[in-house]
Amino acid sequence: MKSVISRSSVVRIIGRLVIISLGVSSMIATALGQTNPVVRETPAQLQQLVAPIALYPDELVAQILTASTFPTQIVAADRWLGTNAELQGEQLAAQVDQQSWDASVKALTAFPSVVSNMDMNWQWTTALGQAYLNQQQDVLDAVQVMRERAQAAGNLQSTPQQNVTTQGSTIVIQPAVPDTCYLPYYDPWIVYGTPLDVYPGYIYTPWYGPPYIAFGPGIGVGFFGRFGWGWPAWGFNWNRRVVVFNRSPFGFRSPGFVRGYGFRSGFRPAPNFHHSFGNARTFRGFGRHR
Repeated sequence: MKSVISRSSVVRIIGRLVIISLGVSSMIATALGQTNPVVRETPAQLQQLVAPIALYPDELVAQILTASTFPTQIVAADRWLGTNAELQGEQLAAQVDQQSWDASVKALTAFPSVVSNMDMNWQWTTALGQAYLNQQQDVLDAVQVMRERAQAAGNLQSTPQQNVTTQGSTIVIQPAVPDTCYLPYYDPWIVYGTPLDVYPGYIYTPWYGPPYIAFGPGIGVGFFGRFGWGWPAWGFNWNRRVVVFNRSPFGFRSPGFVRGYGFRSGFRPAPNFHHSFGNARTFRGFGRHR
């Protein structure tokens, strides 16, 4: 007896083949480096992007900017830290060293609240990473502009927790105590004097008055310094406007950058782009904060 295939079944089969072919075409275009045109942010947009991190110590800003180009690894690191919260100090550093994440993401695990915030504000993180890849010098210019604004507003100065120095036209922020970082907490939309528009969708706790900067307890980063990716490895060459890693300008090792789950230069992620990577375990519970 001959089997009969209905017209609707044929339509469904053809539709699936079209979808598959479109997906393959997209993958080929990605592999060949065919990307959307680079969209450059304005100085005001970059200043809004860096506002949440511009007043962190230089080493931490360098780590965050680089790690923001690996947003899916930030998600994985946040989940990993949540399930390994009992690890501290040397034990934490040793376990992190065994992970396959980029050096910048590993370094950030010394600051679980920073990793959590980057995961929670994933859209901001991806936008920051994209801007840093496409406009590195402009992003670092924006950091300096925001530091100048905070200083002019009387909200950035040396304290027992941090040293703020001016080297020419550059403002440098470093921990006052070696191997100990006191993470500053502030409302990024009011600390710079004239209020900024809140970055769309950014989740934060608003402040309603002074002091406009507070500090958390000291975080020991000495254990992480024993590894090549740890705290002392990071910084800036402000004259050249580049991130420095182990005394050399940091370079992105892969031109495609997909293997490390980072952005290709010029890549503009679609709202659901995280589904394009084949690691379902990494994205389990991905939308929890968004």
